[in-house]
Amino acid sequence: MSGVNDGDLLEKMLADSGALLEGHFLLSSGLHSCNYLQCALLLRFPHYAAYVGERLANLIRPSAPDIIASPALGGIIIGHEVARALDVPFIFCEREEGKMRLRRFPAPEGMRFAVIEDVVTTGGSIKEVGEALESLGGKWVASGCIVDRSTENTGLKGELFSLAKKVFPVYKPEECPLCKKGLPLVKPGSKKQRI
Repeated sequence: MSGVNDGDLLEKMLADSGALLEGHFLLSSGLHSCNYLQCALLLRFPHYAAYVGERLANLIRPSAPDIIASPALGGIIIGHEVARALDVPFIFCEREEGKMRLRRFPAPEGMRFAVIEDVVTTGGSIKEVGEALESLGGKWVASGCIVDRSTENTGLKGELFSLAKKVFPVYKPEECPLCKKGLPLVKPGSKKQRI
């Protein structure tokens, strides 16, 4: 697509894939929002996944990670695409008894790693993965995501690399104007649930 910059192309991909949703959503942080990014809808198209993976890999490359890690489930596709573009191994952590743990892969002892997620709002999942792998002897050198929705310091080590920054309004449940209007609250993700 000549003449189209990366930011505009990503916006078009998000729109064309239906990844940008509007409504009344319960975020994993417990906050409410009128917008939600369902990057799984973007990443279901292999050519979109390859494109964003290569762009994110270019941002991460100077940090020279030996391995890429992601939280399951949302970060698996983009993490794998970044690892593919960098030609390094990929691992993921999964939630077990409420904590992110490395279950299926050898510990990254002595290895430099980057944690990759699809969307960051609070940075909680990336932080959990990074801390879990550090506790196993890895060195956390970078973090990245397709879209950074954070509005304040996420507490991550170093810079958070992203392809786009989007700030949508978020509300505490007791202050949510969408609740006051009586709009149905939806918990998005793999199974959309009305609350």
